[in-house]
Amino acid sequence: MTDDLFPHLPKDEIIAAFKRSPGNELGSGKFSSEESSAALAANTFGLFINRSRDLPAIPGTEDCGWPATYVGLEECAPFPWWPRGRHPWLDAFAETYSHIIGIESKRYEPYRSKPTGKFSKTYWRDVWGEGMAPFERIRDRLARGDIRYQRIDAVQLVKHAFGLRTEGRRRGKPAVLVYLYAEPETWGNGTPVNHGDKKVHAQEAELFASEVAGADVAFRICTYRKLLKALRETSDTGLCHHADMIEARFQP
Repeated sequence: MTDDLFPHLPKDEIIAAFKRSPGNELGSGKFSSEESSAALAANTFGLFINRSRDLPAIPGTEDCGWPATYVGLEECAPFPWWPRGRHPWLDAFAETYSHIIGIESKRYEPYRSKPTGKFSKTYWRDVWGEGMAPFERIRDRLARGDIRYQRIDAVQLVKHAFGLRTEGRRRGKPAVLVYLYAEPETWGNGTPVNHGDKKVHAQEAELFASEVAGADVAFRICTYRKLLKALRETSDTGLCHHADMIEARFQP
């Protein structure tokens, strides 16, 4: 894995984060894939593990009390019945003086196949509070088959929102779920990514955002291109170089 991380990153801390998560990105070899989403997130946010204040506000979250006081990778946002059961894991996580921000990162996943996630009966427990009603409505409609998404994993996003709501209550801060995605021009083998699939994906993300507007967990959308632009706009030479390296290797 160390060969898949930029030389200027805190590699020991990044590897430790992935070792504690249940995704088995390291043991499976997925992290080293040319199309690895985890590698993109780790290389992007790993820089800020030991320098959280240098992470600029993620576009769309400027109202969330930046700068960050903490940045981590592979963070769990547990449900109220922790430690029993399975719980959401965020690709990246930031905390400011006023908010917690969970980041779900996507690279090629939305353009591969249709999502197949499902809800177990535990997601209907009466523990989320009235402020999560928009997410509960989406949960119910997905379960009934009244609404279908071709390119976004709406089930996963609802689960992440429930976890962040719990974690936000525990820390006494409002929570934000950021859907951060890449817009690659080609697959790892050079084949073009279908433009129509990318368009549908972006439209579905906006639709989902409108459906859950006003919930206790705010849902924000950002592309990697916007995030790299934010890094460059800091005028920090190191961050500009970091953005250039991300763009050159991952072409998000």
